[in-house]
Amino acid sequence: MENIDDNTKKKISKLQMLEQRLQSFAMQKQSFQTQSMESDNALKEIDNSDDTYKVVGNVMISVDKAKLKEELTSKKEMADMKISNLEKEEGKLREEASELQKEVMESMKNEQ
Repeated sequence: MENIDDNTKKKISKLQMLEQRLQSFAMQKQSFQTQSMESDNALKEIDNSDDTYKVVGNVMISVDKAKLKEELTSKKEMADMKISNLEKEEGKLREEASELQKEVMESMKNEQ
């Protein structure tokens, strides 16, 4: 790596940062997907039950079925929206990383 020019080193460094951001996005996306699935499962269970309860702190309280359903639906929609936004950002980063990788490979090929 000693015979690589400074510009190529900067590109390699930027590429590594992009890869780290992509990993971070993947973890965030997985977290939101889990939230979405949990909300979806809870919504299905609500339909099959007469009484609904919600955990608040260390206490489980009885809540209105319609209100809880609305709350869970909102939570699921928010998680799905965040997943969609992360996927868009992830796509942009992947394109940028791919382009940068091509530039780095070309630079290294030319330096040999």
